[in-house]
Amino acid sequence: MTYFKKTVFLFFVLSGFSTAFAQGNYENMGRQAFVKSDFKTAVAQLEKVENNDSNPSVLKMLSYSYFQCGDYEKATDAYSRLITLKPNDYSSYYYRGKARLNIANAPKESLNSMRENFYQTAIKDFTKAIEINGEDDPQILQNRGIAYKDYAIFKSYKIKKAPEKAACVAQFNNAINDFQKVLTVQPFRKDIIALVDYVKAQIASLK
Repeated sequence: MTYFKKTVFLFFVLSGFSTAFAQGNYENMGRQAFVKSDFKTAVAQLEKVENNDSNPSVLKMLSYSYFQCGDYEKATDAYSRLITLKPNDYSSYYYRGKARLNIANAPKESLNSMRENFYQTAIKDFTKAIEINGEDDPQILQNRGIAYKDYAIFKSYKIKKAPEKAACVAQFNNAINDFQKVLTVQPFRKDIIALVDYVKAQIASLK
């Protein structure tokens, strides 16, 4: 091998090693920041990892970091990609549901017309998380109950006909059912008891 060929070969070997080292370093720095709950730094580092869509560990940290930074649109998108890789990870559905509910309750102007869809898909995500993890997790039940409640309140502003009122009451009742399930496990939750009373009052106001 001539000196020139050796030099070119060595250049490509070192370039490949340098790239691999940089990618590993981004992941390690992102993981360190994640463990320290420095989610902004975690996002900055993990976004640099190539092919992070095919790396469940990186994608899970990135998804949660987006969520903790309040970037719910990116969190929703990242969790959707993670679910493609790990469709039985209930926590991904749970946090995607929370992200979607946050978007529904405080939408950007460009997303305002999609509020109903975000409520509906948030409820579906919580329901999927419950299907995978079981109905003994009060945190998921509580959040689905809140999603039902918020969706019903949203729908109550648009009631014009009796069927619309009935559909709205059904969502409120779904919320009460979930809150009651939470109280079965944690009977002294004053916040949940207050939510049940609030939802009952909302139903009464529709009559």
